[in-house]
Amino acid sequence: MPNSRIQIVPVVDLMGGVAVQARAGLREEYRPLESSLCTGPAPEDVISGLARLHPFATYYIADLDALMGRGAQHPLVRTLAERHPTADIWLDAGWPAPTGPWTPIVGTESLDASAWNDLKYSGRDWILSLDFFHGELRGPREILAQADHWPERVIVMTLNRVGTWAGPDWDRLTQIRELGPARHLIAAGGVRDEHDLDRLSELGIETVLVASALHAGRLHDYLSR
Repeated sequence: MPNSRIQIVPVVDLMGGVAVQARAGLREEYRPLESSLCTGPAPEDVISGLARLHPFATYYIADLDALMGRGAQHPLVRTLAERHPTADIWLDAGWPAPTGPWTPIVGTESLDASAWNDLKYSGRDWILSLDFFHGELRGPREILAQADHWPERVIVMTLNRVGTWAGPDWDRLTQIRELGPARHLIAAGGVRDEHDLDRLSELGIETVLVASALHAGRLHDYLSR
């Protein structure tokens, strides 16, 4: 049976004001989201469709325009947060992390050594995303050697597995668990079905970021239990 402790956090990737389908980390190729849960890619429709599926406590929003240096979508994210006041919004919008009605996520892809040095002593409530692409960390390598400076919650993001149905990056998750055994790890990238959730739970993962499997209907039975 699935471990009831594992928390599913839906991912909403925003680009140009609409929700897009992420695949393999190739952002220039992302296209507007097509989902069984909503009629179109308008962000409010996407979140409302997810909310009808299940009363998710948390949503992860990636502002891809901000991450790609095209200008942030803070007003849109703020509106979404205001329309869903009971939800905990996690926002990945690069560094410096914007303040607002959300919990900031800071991905290593947005950091250099100087920014990491400032961030690790900031004392802010934030979530670190360790961003990997084909086995390589995007960002300063010293972050992996400084687990003592990681915040309580850490995302292990394997970008090239996102939306590919390849399954989670088991080796990477095991490595990061060994580096930060006391951290609350959040798996991201490649989750296909509830069997993956069971195996993640066995690894001690308590939270997982999911998009494709939700929109394809692969986790409906799991969520209905």
